[in-house]
This record gives sequence, C-alpha cells and structure tokens, in this order.
Amino acid sequence: MTDNWLRPLGSTGLTVSAVCAGGSGLGSMPAVFGYDVTRQEAIDLVLRVFDSPLTWIDTSNGYSDGESELRIGLAIKEYGGLPDGFLVATKVDARDGDYSGARVRASVAESKERLGLDQLPLVYLHDPEFHDFESMRDAVDTLMQLRADGEIGHVGLAGGDTTELGRYLDLGGFEVLLVHNRWSLVDHSASAIFSRARSEGIAVVNAAIYGGGILANPSGATRYAYREAPAAVLEAVADMDKTCREFGTDLATAALRHSVDNPDVAGTVVGITKPARVDALVAALELDLPDTLLNRLGSLLPDRQYWVEKETT
Repeated sequence: MTDNWLRPLGSTGLTVSAVCAGGSGLGSMPAVFGYDVTRQEAIDLVLRVFDSPLTWIDTSNGYSDGESELRIGLAIKEYGGLPDGFLVATKVDARDGDYSGARVRASVAESKERLGLDQLPLVYLHDPEFHDFESMRDAVDTLMQLRADGEIGHVGLAGGDTTELGRYLDLGGFEVLLVHNRWSLVDHSASAIFSRARSEGIAVVNAAIYGGGILANPSGATRYAYREAPAAVLEAVADMDKTCREFGTDLATAALRHSVDNPDVAGTVVGITKPARVDALVAALELDLPDTLLNRLGSLLPDRQYWVEKETT
C-alpha cells in the first residue's frame, strides 16, 4: 500500500483511506450503469469493502430512493457492526422538490434508520445547485444545527457546478467538499475550487473520476458526465488509452492515480459494485507509474472549451 494511503480529511479530525467506496450503484441503477445489482450482491460487496484497506463508503438518501443506504445497513448488521475506524458518509436529499429545513431533518432521520446508525459522522448537502440559492438557506442552517446538536458529526457539500458550490462555500461552515466529473484526465474544471477549499482547510473529495465510465471503458463508452462527449474528448481518451497500453498499464489505472496523487484531493470516490474491483483498486495504487507516462497524459488534456465548465470561474 502507498505511504499516503491513510490521510486526514481536512480539519475534521477524521482519517480516511485515499479511496472511498462509492455506493451510488449499490441500490441498483440499471438506467445509469447498464446492469442490475441484487440486494445480496450489494451486501456481499459491502462486506468485502469492510475487510479491505478502504476505510469509508459514500452513499446518499436519494440513491435508488434509499435502497443504497438500506443495503449498506443490512451489511453492517450482518457484519456485527461497523469495523473499527470505518466511516459511512451520506447525503441529505430533497424529496418532491422539497428542500426545506424540515426535509433535511427527515432525510437525516431516514438515513439513520436505514443504516442502523445512531450518529452519522459526515453528511453532505447534496446537489443544491438544482434549487434556488436563497430558498436553500433554511436547509443549510438546519444541517449546521444538526451538527451543533450532535445529531451528525461533520457537514459537507456535494455537487457538480463549481460556481454554485462556491456560493455555498461563501456561507461558511462546510468542512468537506465533494465535486463530481470536474477533475479527471480530460477535465480540470474543478481546479480553482479545489485550490480554494484546500486553502480554507476544507477537505476535497473527488468523485466520478471516470466521467461516468468513458475513462474506465474507453472502447465502449461515449458519454462524459451524463452527456455525449465532444469529439475532442473522445479523441483525447483514445490517445490516452493508446499511451497507457504502450506503457503496459490501462487508462482506468491512470485515471485513478490522476486523482489519488493530486495533493489537493483528500479522498477519491470510486463506484464499486463487484468484489473483484476492490482488489483491482488496491493493485492500481501499488503500481509505480513513470513520470514520462504522466507527462504524456497531461499533454493530452483537451482544451478548456471541451470541459464540462467552459468558463473560468
């Protein structure tokens, strides 16, 4: 295992592994991932994670309408409780357009019940950019109050649009920032907000490092960040894939290391639905990738006009 496998999660006082198991697919999302995951398969996967070097798992109230949390909770029960030092991070979600303070409290209560946990160590405000900023103040204040009351441990902010996420960081109080699809081998949209967060002592968590699959399956996927990828991105992916194979490795490994080896990133969320994937992740982190390869890949980064966020923030 790499020397910096265990890392401080910003100023929270928590220590986490460099890779976090992503639980979005555990509730089964065939429309997104292209395959079903049965309840038993999900439980078996979580049990495998518990016995691996990974020390945390990421989920959300809204993933498959709570099924992801429920399955993680069943695995916790079967395991006889969480392993020592293991962290479950979840997120509050709106329901039917309701993102009030009352909804935030209900979301936390639902998560606790499904997971079978009395206290949630890290709870994110999830996808606030899809709601009016001014109307979200009650939700933000309520989440902060739940922390003050000891109902949750730490408060995070999770979403995509970094301009909108920056507005929430301006409010203060957030301890962890999770951004998806904005820092990968083909997109550096999150550069500015990552630097800001780190300078303010806010832990950075990077998610969707494969862009929804294209950087893990370069020959079979054509979408990046839930949309069809521009031709320039597809070309870059193909060139990166070829370069990795020339160096005796694969693009998925390089995509993982691009995030894990970034000093601004405390944790990298990788969606896992199959136990064998855990071993593959650990193996990828033990590889010694030559600087020549990393420099070649860096030179293939598409121009900003092809990133998810095209304008400088």
